[in-house]
Amino acid sequence: MTVYHFTGVIEPDEQGFHAYVPALPGCHTFADTVDEARKKILEALELHLQSMLEDGESVPVEREPVFITRLSVPVTV
Repeated sequence: MTVYHFTGVIEPDEQGFHAYVPALPGCHTFADTVDEARKKILEALELHLQSMLEDGESVPVEREPVFITRLSVPVTV
């Protein structure tokens, strides 16, 4: 068994929470709570990786370190 490590992002949206894995386009899910989003993105990640491996695709390696930060940008209109 190989253990893969990826960054997951969970953010609020209009109807609850959107969770996704930036390194794997198409690997995302939606949920009503943060806990549910975490469980669902782990499931989506596992299925996504299994599908990639079954299709003979290589799994990308996420480079370290990953920084997520809030940015403020003044814009004059």
